[in-house]
Amino acid sequence: MPDISIISIIFTAAWALIVLFLILAPFFKLDTFIQIGSKDQDLVTTKQALLTTLNEIEFEYKMDKISHADYKNLKKQYETEVAKIMKEEDQLIVDTNIDKDLMAEVEKEIEEQMNFYVKKKGEGK
Repeated sequence: MPDISIISIIFTAAWALIVLFLILAPFFKLDTFIQIGSKDQDLVTTKQALLTTLNEIEFEYKMDKISHADYKNLKKQYETEVAKIMKEEDQLIVDTNIDKDLMAEVEKEIEEQMNFYVKKKGEGK
């Protein structure tokens, strides 16, 4: 029987580990170990899907495909989910280091512009 060298043992062990990994990998979610996407992208995607579903429910209700009671229940359910996601998005914005003074200044300018246009619209009548 020929002598088994250390290199062949290491090579065989490496191949066995690679094969074992390839066999077992589909049974585990890799994204639980590796964070591939960011949370805010997931929230945006989920929110878009929920809003699309809300539009579809509205369309089906207008086409008389679902009852009024089902429409109300589904609409309330999906609006609640969208509200939760929007709160999470707001929390992510707050958690990021946004300059609060700058944000307050921007909000003040927006409010001033809105008041200006409201006054301008009122004068035009």
